[in-house]
Order: sequence, then C-alpha cells, then structure tokens
Amino acid sequence: MVQCEMCGAETSSPKTIKVEGAKLDVCSNCTDFGTEVQTSTSSSTSTKYSTGSSPSGGSSGGSTASGGGTGSGSSSSGGSRRRDMFDEMDEIATDYDEQIRKAREGRGLSQSDLANELNEKASLIRKLERGDTLPSDRVQRKLERFLEIDLGGGSGSPDDTEWEGGSSSGSYTLGDVVKRKD
Repeated sequence: MVQCEMCGAETSSPKTIKVEGAKLDVCSNCTDFGTEVQTSTSSSTSTKYSTGSSPSGGSSGGSTASGGGTGSGSSSSGGSRRRDMFDEMDEIATDYDEQIRKAREGRGLSQSDLANELNEKASLIRKLERGDTLPSDRVQRKLERFLEIDLGGGSGSPDDTEWEGGSSSGSYTLGDVVKRKD
C-alpha cells in the first residue's frame, strides 16, 4: 500500500497526476485535482534521480540529458542542455557604477539632472552609482542611449578567463577554489 501524496490516504493503485507542473502519485479520490499523466511501463524511474556518471550519455539515458525535470516544451533535442530564464538575460559590466558616474560627470550633470533627463528618481541614480542596485533593462537602455555608453558585460570579459587554478588534469577540488582566512 502506498500513501496518496495529496490527502495521505492509503491506496493500493495510485495514479500519477500533474498539478501545477508537479507530478504526484494520488488516490482515485484526488485525481480530479490535476491532469492524469500516462506513465510508461519501462524502467525509467530507475534513472530518474541518477547523477549520470557519463555526461555524454548513451542511448538508454537520453531522456535525462535535459536535466530530467518537468520542463515545459522540452522536445527531443538530442544532447543539448535545457534552457532557463538566465539564457535570455543580458550581462551587465562589473564596473557599471563607475561608467555611469564618469559619463554623467563628463557631461557636467548632477545626479538629479541626470534623473530628470531620464525621467527617473534621483535616488535610483545614487544607488546605481554606488553599485547598490542593478539597473533594470529599461533603465539600462535609457542610460546607454543618453550617456552614449555600453553597460553590457560583453562575451569576452577578462573575468571569465582570469582564474587559472586547479590541476593539470582539468578537475578541480574544493581546495582549488576556497581562499583561507588565516
């Protein structure tokens, strides 16, 4: 006997349903709370939580190559990795605060003058120049257009290739990354 993951009742034949993206094994009384999912009779559950020792994968582990979750719209795309919300986001330069301040001062504007030109609050400009907050995409575009600067992080930033720790085999340990506070 198995417990229903919704109500906790004991059931001998649980049904798998999907409720707001989560798959649950429920009793027959709770099936109305979601849409029933057809499960295959193969042993796909044995690899559901496996770590996959060979990342290149084989023909048997092809379904877990995309991260093995309940991703919407995940079609059989071979071995490509699963896309997430961060793929769509633009990077911002690490020195965006200095760029904004220098460009503003170069034009002889005060923080409140720049805020008026951009139709934003002066407190936002202060926070941006201190590095306390990141500009939204809309504010970033306004700043770039008005101050004629590029706040994008760029794909070839030196921060990505700066660190050269680790062993010659290419595998890293925690000791390669951690900095001691002695």
